[in-house]
Amino acid sequence: MEERRVLITGCAGFLGSHLCDRFVKEGYEVIGMDNLITGDLSNIEHLLKSEQFEFHHHDVAKYVHVPGDLDYILHFASPASPIDYLKIPIQTLKVSSLGTHNLLGLAKAKNARILVASTSEVYGDPLVHPQTEEYYGNVNPIGPRGVYDEAKRFQEALTMAYHTFHGLETRIVRIFNTYGPRMRLNDGRVLPAFIGQALRGEDLTVFGDGKQTRSFCYVDDLVEGIYRLLMSDYAAPVNIGNPDEITILDFAEEVIKLTNTSQKIIFKDLPKDDPLQRQPDIAKAKEILNWSPQISRAEGLKITFDYFKSLPEDALFKEHNTFEKFNK
Repeated sequence: MEERRVLITGCAGFLGSHLCDRFVKEGYEVIGMDNLITGDLSNIEHLLKSEQFEFHHHDVAKYVHVPGDLDYILHFASPASPIDYLKIPIQTLKVSSLGTHNLLGLAKAKNARILVASTSEVYGDPLVHPQTEEYYGNVNPIGPRGVYDEAKRFQEALTMAYHTFHGLETRIVRIFNTYGPRMRLNDGRVLPAFIGQALRGEDLTVFGDGKQTRSFCYVDDLVEGIYRLLMSDYAAPVNIGNPDEITILDFAEEVIKLTNTSQKIIFKDLPKDDPLQRQPDIAKAKEILNWSPQISRAEGLKITFDYFKSLPEDALFKEHNTFEKFNK
């Protein structure tokens, strides 16, 4: 039987690296592609000696060429945290527009099925709760988060256009807050931010009054949902996330308890357009994919905390500086 081949973009990032692991485990030949603007080779170092994995250092916003056949493409190349896309807004827009266009063209040329990674950010600061796939969102296109939100909304539109006009096999996953090992400790997202502050002995910073909500999904659950969606026959967007909602203030208290630290919680002004509620409606994922999250927040947080504790001490204070090495 001929070996199946999959291209995974953003392979050196948090989610991309876990997807590479899953497809190698499933017996695929995996071609990983990343420009390393936010990804880190340490996330895939364990795969570099594998005969099933090859790494291409490339920016998908430029022409993408992969020799040989491809069965699947998973497009996960994109900055995904506010600290990233506020620093590199143009690249954020390019990877979800030009990059998606290049990869859809590649999928068409290879007759491959493509799954693109969208996000709950397409819902903006939602006026509907919980968020269903039929909700069109409440997004400020020119606000500070617009470069990410609108890039992902355009990505969905372009993907569906290729599906309807060219008959391309496409899948769209809308990813809600996800966490686990290999997250960047200083990427600005709430979970690593809280754990990093706790490990450094700093007070935990809560923005606004802390009553805004998030719903955290452990990475292994997310990867399972993505895998099932790719193998399904469903082309419209599907929410994948954990509907177990919690306020940011309560979550800060959970982290303090988990880390066994005695930090206080301090409050700062809420950033512009920060969503006040975020909870996925996963009825479609349950019905179509027979998927629901299996790992509790308590279990996932312990695994993630143990991972962060195992990092070298200087990682607690290291800022991610890839931006300075990237040609803007």
